[in-house]
Amino acid sequence: MKKTFILDTNVLLHDVNCLHAFEDNDIIIPMAVIEELDAFKSEGDTRGKNARMVSRTLDEMRKQGRLNEGVKLPKGGILKIELDKPNALPQSLAFNKADNSILNIAYTLSKKEGSYKKNAAPVIVVTKDINMRLKAEALGLSAQDYTSDKVNVDELYTGVAEMEVSPEQIDAFYRDKKLPVDPNVYFPNEFIILKSSDGSKKSAIGRVSNGAEFVLRPLSSQEPVAWGIKPLNKEQRFAMELLLDDSLDIVTLVGTAGTGKTLITLATGLQRTMDENAYRRLVVCRSIVPVGKDIGFLPGTKEEKLEAWMGAIYDNLAFLADRKNPDEGEEKAHYLLDSGKIEIASVTHMRGRSLPGQYMIVDDAQNLTPHEMKTILTRAGEGTKVVVTGDPYQIDTPYLDVESNGLTYLVDRLKGQKSHGHITFTKTERSHLADLASKLL
Repeated sequence: MKKTFILDTNVLLHDVNCLHAFEDNDIIIPMAVIEELDAFKSEGDTRGKNARMVSRTLDEMRKQGRLNEGVKLPKGGILKIELDKPNALPQSLAFNKADNSILNIAYTLSKKEGSYKKNAAPVIVVTKDINMRLKAEALGLSAQDYTSDKVNVDELYTGVAEMEVSPEQIDAFYRDKKLPVDPNVYFPNEFIILKSSDGSKKSAIGRVSNGAEFVLRPLSSQEPVAWGIKPLNKEQRFAMELLLDDSLDIVTLVGTAGTGKTLITLATGLQRTMDENAYRRLVVCRSIVPVGKDIGFLPGTKEEKLEAWMGAIYDNLAFLADRKNPDEGEEKAHYLLDSGKIEIASVTHMRGRSLPGQYMIVDDAQNLTPHEMKTILTRAGEGTKVVVTGDPYQIDTPYLDVESNGLTYLVDRLKGQKSHGHITFTKTERSHLADLASKLL
């Protein structure tokens, strides 16, 4: 049955292409949403950029007809901008709020066209605002989250699998240095732990090749090292194998705080950039999202402003520069930054750039939308390697969750690509306290 979807502003800002995600159903954009887009359009961040893009898209649709009467969408639905309706909401809901104005349109239309009429199209409010969905429910309206880019996090690709084989197969794997695997079950660059089916402790570890021959190959007997950093567990070993492999264009690392994602990524980036000159420059970017109350405007240059937000990056750089003397480590870290071989930037500053031949780290990527993630990755030029890290359970933006953020979306979409490698970290190595906090809090 055809449905009528009423979109909240946050849906349009989350995905600027969402108008094409509702199949042949009708879409209504309330005037309050247009007003909010107009308020956001002058902002210099991603939200302002997305507001301008949505406004341009709607303006293009005016060529097909009048938006107040409805214009046809490519898949058969109708898009319409709806003026405010006379207030039909209970007095407890203030009508001067944009959210309530949107709910009032949904409430009025549901009485006119929705469940009150037999065989009429259901009216559904689509919003990423949880409280708005709750208010809609209280009014008897249907409300849902925007789900077209959601990922089932329970089934998220981990990059590591176990396979039970006979002891003879393990022996053959060590002897022949390869073992055929099912391409319908496993992915290129996936790590597989072989376990003996007879219950013995005989085992082996390999990585699925990303070449023409789809086989499992053993890892190098030599443990990877980058800037003096050695892996402390098998997950870090797997990650460093991927990070030091030039055949991979993109590596994604997911894990809770203290698992070593940022540290080993920076170490391998410094190794490949500073020592081996395999890349022109190391570029580290992350989204600027406050945890708790915002600290407001900051004085100084771009670098001085960013220092308050990039503490995790500077801390890791100082540790890598001198692990024995923290004070000297900070001085050496500033020297590295002054060398011009390392650039620290916010995600906002990446827009419009082209970055060829660089080692690019996108940290805290769980705070990015899928569209923002696409914007960043399209900055990568020829010869650039991109590493994306984050913890999907530490999201600081109000309209993202563990299933809809850019990090999990990227992992889900890229799995199976020969130029992509992924590892999910589960073991905390920062400290015993960090491990306890990660597990119990």
